[in-house]
Amino acid sequence: MSRSERLLDLIQILRRHRRPVSGHTLADEVGVSIRTLYRDIATLQGQGAPIEGEAGLGYVLKPGFMLPPLMFSDEEIEAIVLGSRWVAKQPDKRLAAAATDALAKIAAVLPDDLREDLDATTLLVGPRAQNAEAIDLGVVRQAIREERKLAFLYRDAEGAASERLVWPFALGFFDKVRVMAAWCEMRQDFRHFRADRMSNLAATEIRYPRRRQAMLKEWRATLDKPRRDVRRDPAG
Repeated sequence: MSRSERLLDLIQILRRHRRPVSGHTLADEVGVSIRTLYRDIATLQGQGAPIEGEAGLGYVLKPGFMLPPLMFSDEEIEAIVLGSRWVAKQPDKRLAAAATDALAKIAAVLPDDLREDLDATTLLVGPRAQNAEAIDLGVVRQAIREERKLAFLYRDAEGAASERLVWPFALGFFDKVRVMAAWCEMRQDFRHFRADRMSNLAATEIRYPRRRQAMLKEWRATLDKPRRDVRRDPAG
């Protein structure tokens, strides 16, 4: 591995850590001595990378740092292309278009040889899933981002309809169905709602009183517990 590749790897490792990480941990991940690690940190700082910290205290990369011309390994390119192609085949039209645009932006700043690898990857995605949903998933995603309540009509597996007002915090994309995770005001509990059973979707201007990250963490904790409440099912 060249020194330039090692410095790029070090930046990526620092980017993964949100809190200060010790020099010894970084040295182990990069595969260099602690002395070499300190020299690499000093080099990156000298080149303008906003790395804070010092020996004995740990290092952290400040948010917002942008790398110069992008470099990717073969597997990273395959992962980017495969992921973008999969998203581009999803029924969410705005998200699909964004995936295609993002891939084009990445290709525009890659060196010529890597751009050729990007175009020539042989990992393919199957046909587009049939869009059985009558709602705009973009509205759901925006409500999640803005932490606003959603109102809609929901039909369960037996066809029974009910009006719901929920606090959406996650949207799951599966091969044949999209599922929204939310806190349901009617049930006073976490519920999962299949997008193909939702209709009359209406975004509200009402901010829900909790942060979505906190609800996501709490919801994940419930998934690890034995489910004694039979009402907790994808039918909402």
